[in-house]
Amino acid sequence: MNDEKKEAPVTYRITDLEVNERPRERLAEKGAKYLKDEELLAILLRTGIPGMNAVQVGQHLLQQLGGLAGIQRASLDEVCNLPGVGPAKAAQIKAAIELGRRLNASPADRRTTISQPDDAANIVKYEMSALDHEEVHVLVLNTRNQVVKKKAVYIGSLDSTQVRIAELFQDAITMKAAAILVIHNHPSGDPSPSPEDVAITRDIVEAGNLLNIKVLDHLIIGGGRFVSLKQRRLGFE
Repeated sequence: MNDEKKEAPVTYRITDLEVNERPRERLAEKGAKYLKDEELLAILLRTGIPGMNAVQVGQHLLQQLGGLAGIQRASLDEVCNLPGVGPAKAAQIKAAIELGRRLNASPADRRTTISQPDDAANIVKYEMSALDHEEVHVLVLNTRNQVVKKKAVYIGSLDSTQVRIAELFQDAITMKAAAILVIHNHPSGDPSPSPEDVAITRDIVEAGNLLNIKVLDHLIIGGGRFVSLKQRRLGFE
């Protein structure tokens, strides 16, 4: 018989880091918003693997799946199969991201006022950056530029041959609203406007002029970023 003891598997814990580098301690001291994405993931992961602490595993996770939006898009199995994750940790990560999505989608106690493109982008950026297909959303606004309704109007490519412009204004007409703001996403992650995006924006603005409903902007979301066609004067000439 071999009396030699087997070595216990080595794990690399958050507590192995210097105190001032530990995500939990940094969160308690400074607040969650000051932590990097990989540090927040490390708190959920708790332990690393040989050669990688929990923060490094979080970094690897972000790199392999394409950031937080990529983790949101990925299946549970895809997250689970990455080094240092496994079923339990994958479930925790997916649950945390879903909670963030639901919080972002939940109605605010006060109506959001759109005073700049960022205000509108922040309402949908988290949700729409994770989509693997195109969607067109419309924000319906009152005379104070407050959002009174948000609706996904269309699922599919933003193409004037497929999207009926009237559908974008339907709720605004019913609610006698003052303005709309159109948002769609690019699943590629690149929010750069295409010629088709500019052309349909021009059509939407012209329709708004006829209906006396202002088109406040048209945003394109992609990879956690956005482009305002109004800021770039594309379709709003």
